[in-house]
Amino acid sequence: MTVLKQPSLKKSPPKNRPAAISPARKAAFDILSAVEHGQLHSDDLLRSQAVDALSSPDRNLATALVLGVLRWQIQLDHQFQALLARPDAKLDSGVLIALRLGAFQILHMDRIPARAAIDESVELAKQSGNRFASGMVNAVLRKLAVAPRSQENAAQAHPAWLIERWTNFYGPEVTQVICRHGQSQPGLTVRLGSSEAESELIHAGVALEAGELLAVARTVLAGELSGLPEGHVRLQDEGSQLVAELASENLIEIQNILDACAAPGGKTLILAERKPQAHIVACESSAQRHRELQKRLAFLGSRIECRRADAAALTENAQFDLVLADVPCSGTGTLGRNPEIRHRLRPEDLTRQAERQRAILLAALRAVRIGGRVVYSTCSLEPEENEQVISDVVAATPNARIVSLEGSIDALQRRQILTAEGAARLRESLTADGYLRLLPGLFHTDGFFIASIERTS
Repeated sequence: MTVLKQPSLKKSPPKNRPAAISPARKAAFDILSAVEHGQLHSDDLLRSQAVDALSSPDRNLATALVLGVLRWQIQLDHQFQALLARPDAKLDSGVLIALRLGAFQILHMDRIPARAAIDESVELAKQSGNRFASGMVNAVLRKLAVAPRSQENAAQAHPAWLIERWTNFYGPEVTQVICRHGQSQPGLTVRLGSSEAESELIHAGVALEAGELLAVARTVLAGELSGLPEGHVRLQDEGSQLVAELASENLIEIQNILDACAAPGGKTLILAERKPQAHIVACESSAQRHRELQKRLAFLGSRIECRRADAAALTENAQFDLVLADVPCSGTGTLGRNPEIRHRLRPEDLTRQAERQRAILLAALRAVRIGGRVVYSTCSLEPEENEQVISDVVAATPNARIVSLEGSIDALQRRQILTAEGAARLRESLTADGYLRLLPGLFHTDGFFIASIERTS
């Protein structure tokens, strides 16, 4: 982080002349308030009509404020609470969010003058119905602006219980890498849908560099991606792409595929691309996500059956050659992309998630034919949702066996879908049981766990 020069703090406007609140800060305050009250997720709110109506600079600032506050919220609370007259005081949510917004701008946004952050935070507190607390917000933020800067500590911006378990599972050094990745905005990764796509992007002023793992992946360094047709170029994390690539490489003869938890459809599109002869059933239980999935996959016609169904309640038996079970999970591998997860998640949620994941995997194993395979994946870093789910299900299913993903990695390299360097790095990330684990920070992707299971009888 660039160290700021000691700010010059001017007096706030007189009481009869309230400070104006920029559209970006007002939008950020409203979104953070909705998230704080558990109403909606930040990614949905940042794609709302209200945010779309903002100018491009205001939209970018609102997004940076929302995601930045959510990433650093735990440490921000600790920093400004130490400056309260009563550090243990319970603050109204409007005051809390105003303080978080001001503190984030002062401590993490070098180009924003401290006085602007303070004045608008004070006004946000007033307009939230907390006029009595505006003086406290002003005093605390002014103290914070002139206090010596402490070093950023990514671990302190994560819940202590997550840090403790990651340290136990992965060690302190890897835990720090995971935490640093969780404090940064993930880069944009695109999948090239044709040989001409890269040239067209470059011609449109988009700067690209090669992906980390896949030959068709590119990291966007600069430029705008708007106006590109679906299927030609699409945004998709490289780890997410890899899940579908590994699934499609499991068998040569694949006629029927089940994508058990298909929305938003990026992995389904890769399965359709790699297995053009196959019929694909894409399931989604949410009505809204099912409608969005239908719309996104409509151009594939009759090859795709979009079915609204609960993957845990599927009754098919031996119907499919391949089942992809990219199951709902805690999402702890995506904290850089979805920072609010760290504030919602509780240890007991992992047990609840694992129960549903076992049900989906058991249904997937029933649905796959003898000799067929189920590829199970999560974007979780937690063993309860990964190794333990596989272990429990395989122990309860005599006709299931784990298949190492090393063979699939080798095949993808031979077909030049994986780069040689990417394949080598993935082999190093295989577990003793043949599972693949992508840890965020060690890879420039979201965190993923991937396993392959064969039905033997």
